[in-house]
This record gives sequence, C-alpha cells and structure tokens, in this order.
Amino acid sequence: MDYIKRSYDLLKAWKGDAYTFGLGCLKEVGPVAASYGKKALLVSNYTYMKPVADEVKGYLEASGVELAGGKIAPDVKPNAPREDVYRLTTYVLQYKPDCIVAVGGGSTIDACKAASMLASLGGKVTPEIDEYFGTGKVTQFLKDTGAKMTPVVAVETSASSGAHLTKYSNITDPVVGQKKLIVDPAITPAHAIFDYKVTCTMPLSVTLDGALDAIAHTFEVFCGAKGAAYDEAKELAECAIGLVTTYAKDVVKNPKDEKAREAIGLATDLGGYAIMVGGTSGAHLTSFSLVDIVSHGTACGLMNPYYAVFYSKAIQPQLHVVGNIFKAHGYSDKDMDKLEGRELAMAVAEAMINFSKSIGAPTKLSDLKGFKEEVHITRAIAAAKDPDLKMKLQNMPVPMTADDVDEYMTPILKAASTGDLSLIKEM
Repeated sequence: MDYIKRSYDLLKAWKGDAYTFGLGCLKEVGPVAASYGKKALLVSNYTYMKPVADEVKGYLEASGVELAGGKIAPDVKPNAPREDVYRLTTYVLQYKPDCIVAVGGGSTIDACKAASMLASLGGKVTPEIDEYFGTGKVTQFLKDTGAKMTPVVAVETSASSGAHLTKYSNITDPVVGQKKLIVDPAITPAHAIFDYKVTCTMPLSVTLDGALDAIAHTFEVFCGAKGAAYDEAKELAECAIGLVTTYAKDVVKNPKDEKAREAIGLATDLGGYAIMVGGTSGAHLTSFSLVDIVSHGTACGLMNPYYAVFYSKAIQPQLHVVGNIFKAHGYSDKDMDKLEGRELAMAVAEAMINFSKSIGAPTKLSDLKGFKEEVHITRAIAAAKDPDLKMKLQNMPVPMTADDVDEYMTPILKAASTGDLSLIKEM
C-alpha cells in the first residue's frame, strides 16, 4: 500500500474544504482567516516559534486581517494549564476578534478551543471550566443559551495530538497534576491548516512523541471498534502505524527529511481522524496522570503494550493486523498468524516495545525521570475512578467500572512500572 497517497485520500474525504494540509500550504492562513472577518486574535509562542508566528502574521496582514490588540497573544505552557485558558479567555472577551488563529501544537490549540468556549458561555452558564469537563456539555449549553463561539483557525505546527482536527480539549490542573477532557463536536476548529514542512523546525522529541501518539490513537480506537466502524478504524490503523514504522527511523536519522516529516504528520492526522470515529481508552486514561513527568504521546506509547495484553481476549483480530505491521518492519520475528490468545498479545506487546526502543522512547514507567510508584500509580488509580473520565473505562475493549479498577488496573500499572508483562491479570 502507498501509505502516503492513501492517507491524503482518507483525510480529504473526511475533512473536505475545512482542512488545508500538505507541504508548503501555510500561506493559506491569510485567506482562511479573512473569510471570518477583519480582526484575528493570533495566539502563539514568540520564542522558538517566532519564525512561524511572524510568517503567519505576515500572511494575515497581506490578506487585510489585523491583529486583535495589535500583537501576538502569548500561548500556553505544556498540557494547557487551566490558568492559561482563563488568561486567553480574557483576550477574547476584551478584543472581541472575528476569529482566533491558534499557531502551535496540541496544548496551544486545546487552550484556544477552551477559551473560545468559555468566552461564549462563561457569562451565561459559569466561568468555571470544571463545569464543561465531560462529553457533550458544550453543545447543550450553546443550545440552551443561544450563544455562539468565536471560530478557531487551528494552525498546527507539530506532528502530535491531532488537536487541530478534533472535538477534544485536554486541560490540566497543575496543582494536582491531573489532566481532564472536554469532549464535544462544538469545539472542533472551524478550519485547520497543517504545513508539514513546519515540523522540521520542531525538536525531534516532539515529532517522535507525535509518532507514538499516532499509533496510540489509531490502535486504541481500532481495539474498541465494532460493527460498521471496524473497517474504517482498521484502515486508519494500518495507514498510521504503517507510516510510523516505516518513516520514524528516517526522522531520527535526518530530522530535516521532509518526506519523513510529511509521513509522520499524516500519521498523526489519521490519529486525529480515528478519535473522531471511536474513543481512546486505557493508555490515554493513564497518560493523564503522568503529565508532570512525561509528554502525552510518549506516555500512551509506553502504556499501550501493557493494555494490549489486558485486552487480549477481546482484540484477537486487531492484534493479528497490528502485529503483522510491526513484523513487516522488523520489530518482531514471531509468526503472528500462527499465534492466538495471550501468546499473540504478548508478541504484539513485545513488538511495540521493540519499536519504542528503536527510537529511544521509554518502555516502562521506571524509565521516566521523576516517576514515583506511590505518587503516580496512586494518582492513576484515583483518576480512573473519576466520573469525568469514566468514558475511558467504558471505551476499553474489556470495559471496566470504577469497582474493577483496584483489582485489574493496579496489576497493569505494576507491570508497566517494571516491564513485566506476566503481572497483568485478565478479566
């Protein structure tokens, strides 16, 4: 399969005219923003992102779009802390832009989504962001109040979470080190732009984190897919995992390799597509409790082999598909077609771990600087019982309730801490 061509076809069919993507398309941000009005709140990092932010600023001005407040608004710290969302909300309220142009990675875009939502609903419902965590609340509040959100034009700069394409906004409470989710189609950016060439300016670690996130998104959705969604999720997983296992080593070898950067960007976009088809589950849930010690995609990439073993009985067809992709690219010497049950799951988990090792990613929690079992495992267990995150338990191919967490999730986390897959207990 020509993974790159097929990925373009899939993404064009999915997003249509609402997504501008490919090598060299950044200049389109001017006309896109101008279609919403003459004043844009431009949000970006003005340190290492300065060249890209200045380029976007120039394209906006060339299209007759002025900057709200006359300058670029500073973006957010990693993992979109809630206080940064509140700060950006005040910019929206004070400057009343026609659109918000978010230039950055997942944290920047997630924060702008949330700020647009909070600026429209804060005075009519509540200015406290906690009220909006969960699924479908924003749409209902907009319907009840008649409020309208400021359109977000998401200019993605890193191959990462797919935030520019999705209905998710991950916001962190840094006091307790816990990430929570707003999940609602109403917060999906009105238009997205991703010039894959821009990712050449990003640190290699950011791109590799995105590569792991692409695998995590498509793998987790594929594992939970049923009925009509199964074939769609399968194709997304095949393309995204195929792209990552083919090209990640090329990015490591040469971080300026544009074809490899394009491939990883496409893979992360397919990951964004996948999480609009179905839900992520265990690895994502655990990642929310590790925000103080590891980036999101790396956390998911670390945890998925362990959850794959836990899900073993429910995902045999998916394991055969994914296992053969990893095998085809040299990450396993096992004959996946002849394996079944837990033995198959163990082989796939080992292949995923081998891939992570090949790009220098951590493969167990004890590899992470700052990891403390008594802190992070305790936090992850508590988060799994949080009603606002119960969707992740329910999305598991082997669904859990809060009552199951202590008995079954604790061994998964213990296994991930030590790297010992045999500790995992199946339901």
